[in-house]
Amino acid sequence: MYSIINTMKLLAKAINISEVFPKQAFWDMDCSRLSIERDKAIIIPRVLMTTNEASFSKDIAIVESVYNTNEIYSTLKETKERISNNVCRMVSKRYKKPTFLRYKF
Repeated sequence: MYSIINTMKLLAKAINISEVFPKQAFWDMDCSRLSIERDKAIIIPRVLMTTNEASFSKDIAIVESVYNTNEIYSTLKETKERISNNVCRMVSKRYKKPTFLRYKF
């Protein structure tokens, strides 16, 4: 419940994405044109794209400060962004949901 309330509060304010998320995640686009709600399919995977086991807790906490767990899980599950299978496994484990993989070999 907290993350839903937290998300609603954040959405009610004007959020400068470059102040919340790492700027390097959006190196190829203008952050000022991104919308937290409309562009979550871009934002969530981009923020987690470069995470690893050492930085995952910190990186996912940033995403969770804006989005709820269901939004994060479902967005990553459906993304076409280049997110590693390792990130998919870590997210699944954190939320105690079925493991999904971005790439199947």
